[in-house]
Amino acid sequence: MDATTGSTGITDTAAPPKGPMVYRQSVWTRLTHWLWAISLLFLLLSGLQIFNARPQLYIGQESGFTYDNTIFRIGAVNSPEGPRGFTEIFGKRFDTTGVFGWSGPPGQERPRAFPSWLTVPSYYDLGTGRVIHFFFAWVLSVTLITWLAASLLNGHLSRDLRPRLHDLRNLPRDIIDHARLKFHHTRTYNTLQKFAYAGVLFVLLPLMILTGLTMSPSMNSVLPFLPDLFGGRQTARTIHFGVMLLLVGFFVVHMLMIVAAGPINELRSIITGWYRIDPHDPDTAKAERET
Repeated sequence: MDATTGSTGITDTAAPPKGPMVYRQSVWTRLTHWLWAISLLFLLLSGLQIFNARPQLYIGQESGFTYDNTIFRIGAVNSPEGPRGFTEIFGKRFDTTGVFGWSGPPGQERPRAFPSWLTVPSYYDLGTGRVIHFFFAWVLSVTLITWLAASLLNGHLSRDLRPRLHDLRNLPRDIIDHARLKFHHTRTYNTLQKFAYAGVLFVLLPLMILTGLTMSPSMNSVLPFLPDLFGGRQTARTIHFGVMLLLVGFFVVHMLMIVAAGPINELRSIITGWYRIDPHDPDTAKAERET
C-alpha cells in the first residue's frame, strides 16, 4: 500500500489543504478602491456624452475648418444604401454603422458618435453630462489624494506597491505564469500587479486629472503653464481620451485576472480585507520567522 491509497486500495481523493486567511486589504484600500471604481464608471459614461458634442480629436493648440490636424473622428454620411456611421483614425475610415456614428433602435437611428447605452444621460444633454463629469472628477481627485496620504502614513505604499530589485528579477517568470494562467495566492502583490497598479495610480490617473484641468479655461488662468505643458488644449483633450482607453483596457484585463485567479477569493479580499493564500506562501513564512 502506498501513501496515496487506503487499505482498500482506493485512491484517496481528499481535497488539497487550504492555505490560511490573512488580512490583506486595509479599510482605506478597500474604500478608495470602490470610490475609484464608481467615479471612473461615471467619468467614462459622462465623458462619452461630452465627446458626442464634438466627436473629433486633434493635435495642436487650435482646431477648426482651416486646420488639418484631426487624428480621430466619429460621424455619419449619406450613401446609396442610406446613412452610414464611420470611425476615422489617422485618415483611415471604417464602417461602424449600428455602434459608432449612426445608431439607435430600428427605425429611430440617428447620427451619434457613441450610442445612447454608453452615455450618461442616455439622451443628448451636454449640460447634465458636464455636471456629472466634473462632480466625479473631484471625487476621484480627492480620493486619490486621500489614498496617497493614508498609504504614506500606514506604510502600504512602501510595503506593498514599491517595486524592489527582486521584483525586476521575477518579472519574466511572472509574465510566463500569467500567460499560462498559473497564479500564486500570496500575502503580497506579485510583480505585474505592482507595476500595473503603480502605472494606474501614479501615471494614468494624475495624467487624466492634469489633462482635464488643461481643458478648463478657468483653470488655465490659475495654472497658465498647463496648455504649454501638454502642447495645447486640443492635444490635452486627445491625451485625455487616450488615457481613458488605457484605463478601460486595464479594467478589462483586471476583471479577466480576477475571474482566472478565483473570483470568490479576490472579491472577498476587496470587500472584507481577508484573503486566502497558498498553503506554503514564502512571504507568510518569512513574516512569521521575523516575528
